[in-house]
Amino acid sequence: MSEHPSGIDPAKFPEPFASQYRAHLQHLQLKGLQPKTIEAYARAMRRIGAHFQFDVSALSPAQLADYFTAMKAQHSWSGVKLDLYGLKFFTEHVLAQPWAMPGFIRPPKTSRLPDIVSVSQAQAIFEHTRVASYRVFFFTLYSLGLRLGEGLALTVADIDAERMRVQVRNAKGNRDRLVPLPQATLDVLRRFWACHRHPTLLFPNRAAGLAGAHSASSPLDRGGVQRTLALVVEELGIKKKYPPTACATATPRT
Repeated sequence: MSEHPSGIDPAKFPEPFASQYRAHLQHLQLKGLQPKTIEAYARAMRRIGAHFQFDVSALSPAQLADYFTAMKAQHSWSGVKLDLYGLKFFTEHVLAQPWAMPGFIRPPKTSRLPDIVSVSQAQAIFEHTRVASYRVFFFTLYSLGLRLGEGLALTVADIDAERMRVQVRNAKGNRDRLVPLPQATLDVLRRFWACHRHPTLLFPNRAAGLAGAHSASSPLDRGGVQRTLALVVEELGIKKKYPPTACATATPRT
């Protein structure tokens, strides 16, 4: 992660919010939270700060009611909860004040099963993905049952061909886990790695093209992966929400 999430320097904000936001970032990182959580909670306080002209030390219930009413009108409950939990973290760790959940906010409890694509749908996604790095990446996610971030973080050292398993590091809950490695996935990954031969990353960033993939300093761009999959799914007319979860047995062409 960069020194400041999203590359935003706290010095751009007025005092005392600049110092408070800097402390917020420090506490987020020292708590060992996942990078996505750090960015979400940091974004929450940037948004809340801007809404209140960067005076957030003593927000009243009425002010919070106005803010979260406006927030709910423009975002999902998921976004509302992230801002709420970001403010909670800020209140407890930066302001050193006790947190009391606002009684007027009660996000609905939901329990949804993930969308599942069939093997034939997965095969169609692979065949319609024109860029090899994305095609192999999608196949790896499906065949190993990985989340997007877990797939992007895969390294050469995580592939244990002798025991036919993959070590997924820093998965949900900051835990590592082992998943079985199908022979078809191993074969595809070997052919793909031979194209770029990066010493560490399985899916190096392709911003500099194939010639620059060997020395890339970061994995594939998350946004690029998501946009590509969304376009392919739209072209195919698959009425599913990404990320679908399926263990596909189809094999992509590399």
